[in-house]
Amino acid sequence: MAAHRKPKKRSLSGSTARTAATLALASAATATAFEGTAHADPRLTPSEVKAKVDELYREAEVATEKYNGAKEKADRAETALDGLRDEAARKADRLNTARQDLGSLAAAQYRKGAIDPSMQLVLSSDPDTYLDRAARADRVGHRQAAEIAGVRRQVRSLDQLRTEATDTLKDLESRQAELRKHKKTVTGKLGEARRLLARLTEEERARVTGGARTGSPGAAAEGARASRAAARGTAPDGVKAPDSRAGAAVSYAYNALGSPYVWGATGPNAFDCSGLTQAAYRAAGVSLPRTTYAQIDTGRRVSRADLQPGDLVFFYPGISHVGLYVGDGKMIHAPNPSAPVRIAPVDEMPFAGATRIA
Repeated sequence: MAAHRKPKKRSLSGSTARTAATLALASAATATAFEGTAHADPRLTPSEVKAKVDELYREAEVATEKYNGAKEKADRAETALDGLRDEAARKADRLNTARQDLGSLAAAQYRKGAIDPSMQLVLSSDPDTYLDRAARADRVGHRQAAEIAGVRRQVRSLDQLRTEATDTLKDLESRQAELRKHKKTVTGKLGEARRLLARLTEEERARVTGGARTGSPGAAAEGARASRAAARGTAPDGVKAPDSRAGAAVSYAYNALGSPYVWGATGPNAFDCSGLTQAAYRAAGVSLPRTTYAQIDTGRRVSRADLQPGDLVFFYPGISHVGLYVGDGKMIHAPNPSAPVRIAPVDEMPFAGATRIA
């Protein structure tokens, strides 16, 4: 009977050992990955969400102001391009008319044929009439030469105009590409902020965003109070505005309380931050630039200690946010997409400067 022996354990060596080791490491890595996935996205506290969302909103607002600036330039380029095209069309019509006139004159001369002037004088039955006609023909010749020169000038002018239109079109296309880039940045930041806020309960979201909602009764009451104050020529908090235009701007801002924040909007039903201040002063008969970094250079700079109702107040080192001062240390501003136009203390954000619209 054959002896039964347990087979010897074969040791792993060479490629077999390396394969086993690779599988073991892969297995460990997979386990670690699954374990890490469970902890890679821990639930953030409301305060952590608020900090992240605030940062995203600031970054989106920087991109929004860049978008606003690029749009303003794109709009100007588009208007200029339309003007150049219209002017080129008018000049082309005039040029075609001038060319047709010259063509008709040349055809008439061809039909008459060319006769030596001395022979025409000899053959003429009335030399005085001939000489008079010759003088008129000479003047016509001079006029024809002038018309030819004019056509040449029109051709050069039209060519120059078309070159300018081509350059303007290139500028417009560049601005539009810039717009798309900034829009993508804004929508990305706002989308990320919305996803973070969606993780919170309704109560937590209210705490994070300040709890103010569009069309709240408080906003309507503030707006009504602003209208009454405007009739008295004062800011709604009883602080005298420095002039009627500042008072009108403040009154407009109060009436805008509760309006939603929409990036790129300038009213009358929605605003971003610089859109609100621009609309407020537009209602007062004053034209402001579109962006925060342009608005701060409008009017006269004032210190924080000298603020008066109607002054524009700016925040953050990059001058990315603006509000309208209404007195008593407060401003009205369009904060971000999670909060409507509302009253806030000036010191809730890093103060960067102020300007008074003269």
